[in-house]
Amino acid sequence: MTDFTPLRSVLYMPSSNERALEKAKSIACDALILDLEDAVAPDAKEAARESACAAAASGEYGRRTVTIRANGIGTQWHDADLAAIAQAGPDAIVVPKVGSAAEVHQLVDALEKAGAPDHTKLWAMIETPVAVLDALSIARASERLTAFVIGTNDLVKELYAEHVPGRAPILPSLHTILLAARAAGIAVLDGVYNDVKDTDGFLAECRQGREMGFDGKTLIHPGQVEGANTAFAPSEQAVEDARGLIQAWEDGAGSGVVTYNGRMVENLHVDSARRTLAIHEAVRALG
Repeated sequence: MTDFTPLRSVLYMPSSNERALEKAKSIACDALILDLEDAVAPDAKEAARESACAAAASGEYGRRTVTIRANGIGTQWHDADLAAIAQAGPDAIVVPKVGSAAEVHQLVDALEKAGAPDHTKLWAMIETPVAVLDALSIARASERLTAFVIGTNDLVKELYAEHVPGRAPILPSLHTILLAARAAGIAVLDGVYNDVKDTDGFLAECRQGREMGFDGKTLIHPGQVEGANTAFAPSEQAVEDARGLIQAWEDGAGSGVVTYNGRMVENLHVDSARRTLAIHEAVRALG
């Protein structure tokens, strides 16, 4: 897992706000989504597109993964967004409301025709019932698709559900999307937490997301970055345990049953420990 890229904190930034784009250079998030969709008024779309593409092409965001969220398929801005983003060459293009494998093929074909470099990947937002039900076929549709971003607000709306602590109304959907992402070997990012003043609620949802298996969380405010970074990184104890477990496994090679701290160790535990250390080292490399 030497090429592991941390995506603990993925911050949406409105591309129509030049000050926000400048501020993003100093925020300690793992990734940015420079937004052309929900955060941008219709009359500001074209200017925001130019600003986002210039920012992504600037190389001024350090180690952060820089992505641009286009307007959705079928909107009047989508084709121009996709062509401009392909030329700017960010780390990824984020596309809202991807609903089928056929749409993934359509997006990938358009990106390639527009001259997108190989490193510009596709992140698909999963935020409708049909997308949840077809998540596995979407996840496997193209090697260019490397991440799912869950749009929990739209999903709650589409299900006629409610936002409640613990997210019981959408847990089956979250699990389905996670299963599909893991089966396809792609990253999967939890949805946003809407109340930026409710720190306790946000941190609880971060812990829930980490326990479920998400790689990180999408964020709407810089004040949420530190909490997400902490929640989705291995703790010092977890790192210590991982190292000890791997050492016990290596020391016990060929001896049959291996134990660590009284627990039996198998290959699957070693794999998990190695993943923990890979995440830890990748996070440390970010500085």
